[in-house]
Amino acid sequence: MTVTVESRPTGHPGYSQTLPREPESAAIARKLVRTALAAWYLEDLVEDAETVITELVSNAVDHARLESIRVVVTRPTEKLVRFGVVDRSRNVPYMRTDSNGDNTRGRGLLLVDALTDRWGTDRYRWGKQVWGEMKCD
Repeated sequence: MTVTVESRPTGHPGYSQTLPREPESAAIARKLVRTALAAWYLEDLVEDAETVITELVSNAVDHARLESIRVVVTRPTEKLVRFGVVDRSRNVPYMRTDSNGDNTRGRGLLLVDALTDRWGTDRYRWGKQVWGEMKCD
């Protein structure tokens, strides 16, 4: 008996979209994530990935400088998916560990940290990309 295994595309071009720097862009970013994961047969990651991209977009909306952001979804390797948001601010985000009283804002990177295998910031001369990676075994 012959078994055919369908390959899962990796690498470029990936998926990306430039969006307005506004809270409503999180919904468009979630759709982009769902589209990419469906194309790669990774639907089991959708729920956590949507939360990650929502938090990354929210941070960019709050802290970026210009009127647009860029959402990027790639597969750097067969075993990893990367979700990123690019903006023109060079300020590096940090993960809050204080309770900050009753304030429910400012804890997005705690969620990103909990839901991804690793996350970080790539700094560029003109801005940065904040990203999170999830394993897709």
